[in-house]
Amino acid sequence: MLQTTPSTSHETAVPHAGGVSDDEFRAALSRLAAGVVLVTAHDPEDGPRGEDVGMTATAFLSVSLDPPLVMVSLRNESRMDDLLERQPLWAVSILSEEQRQIAGRFAMKGRISDRLLFEDTRYARGEAAGAPLIDGALASLECRTEQRVAAGDHTLVIGRVLTARTSGAETGGPLTYFRGRYRRLG
Repeated sequence: MLQTTPSTSHETAVPHAGGVSDDEFRAALSRLAAGVVLVTAHDPEDGPRGEDVGMTATAFLSVSLDPPLVMVSLRNESRMDDLLERQPLWAVSILSEEQRQIAGRFAMKGRISDRLLFEDTRYARGEAAGAPLIDGALASLECRTEQRVAAGDHTLVIGRVLTARTSGAETGGPLTYFRGRYRRLG
């Protein structure tokens, strides 16, 4: 019988049926560098003029070229998951290394209202999705949900890209996330 030993000093590292604990899984995947994006959407049902909602994500990728599809993984029952279940239009801003503060602010998991998060964030409203597109981002995409796939404690949202724009500034690099911290390439 194969026995697993937690690689951390946590006494709570209990293996799942497959033999890997939460701590082991997190530690292994923290070694995968990922780009950092800000997923945004406009909630027309929240108040008289609606409200903009934003969420930092690293689980984002290209799915298909024809048709152009992308995917983002959302924690079940998060504000963004709930919103994208009823609002099919959303946007993604691919953050630059200079936008670390924006990534950190929108990763605060509900400790600050979305209204306050956007208060100090410069953005333009997308024409196709109506969602905020962050100024200074390396690229921005506007999307319409094509499919939602339940995947454990997350939902995979696959979106058709309606518009794609790159910034004029090609000098800055992408913001990345590696071993639990935001990083720069190089």
